[in-house]
Amino acid sequence: MKQRTAQVRWEERMRTPLLVLAAAFAVAYAVPIVTPGADGWVHTLCTAVEWVVWGAFAVDYLVRLTLAPSRWLFVRSHPLDLLAVVLPLLRPLRLLRVVSTLLLVGRRARMAPQITLTTYVAGAVVGLMMFGSLAVLHVERDAPDGNIKTLGDAVWWSFTTMTTVGYGDHAPTTGLGRLLAVGLMISGIALLGVVTANIAAWFISRFERDDAEERRQTALLEALTAEVKALRAQVTALSESSDSSKSAATVATGATVPTGGGTGAAGVGTVPTPAGPPDKPAVRG
Repeated sequence: MKQRTAQVRWEERMRTPLLVLAAAFAVAYAVPIVTPGADGWVHTLCTAVEWVVWGAFAVDYLVRLTLAPSRWLFVRSHPLDLLAVVLPLLRPLRLLRVVSTLLLVGRRARMAPQITLTTYVAGAVVGLMMFGSLAVLHVERDAPDGNIKTLGDAVWWSFTTMTTVGYGDHAPTTGLGRLLAVGLMISGIALLGVVTANIAAWFISRFERDDAEERRQTALLEALTAEVKALRAQVTALSESSDSSKSAATVATGATVPTGGGTGAAGVGTVPTPAGPPDKPAVRG
């Protein structure tokens, strides 16, 4: 566990310095190609910077290998890193140093948690286009039958090659230039596929969020409709209850009003007998 913690701590500590060295490598690689007529010391300095950057990445790989809990598992899980470290030693060509450094930089960039997929793909596209343009310009500029003579021609060729358009106005004529073209085509197809998938995933997630919001609003409207129906039923029930109470009160009030002048238990509804005329007094003789 201590070895694993040490490895992770080393990777986090070296992430930023290695990315800075990668930027320095890009400048050191581009300067001699863009300005081929520079002084000799400039070319020597740029070559030294390239080797120093590659050496730093090689040391980083060896340290991570030493700190790994299982070294054999580390080697098997990082084959591109090993290939990038060994290639320039087997054939110390400048192009191999470029390829190996790009592989190592890409590996460390994927390990950075703050770098998202979109950022990584965009950086990979820009990096491949830039280094592909510089590499093919370096190879094809002095070719007898070459038609890629300027940096603008190289950038245009890289763009049309990565997008698999291939206008044919510019094309490599040397074997190494065509090998670069094949690598750029394969990389371009892979990266464009990732970009397309990423854009499709973004649209799908956006539509899913819109559908979820629409379903939530629909459920809210249904709940409000049901609540309004329940309130309407309660209002109707209260209205009917009030009408029934009023009818009962009216009936009760009408039953207690007398219909005649009699009183008592028998007086309710009894018609009184009219009184006869008074008796006349007797006449005396």
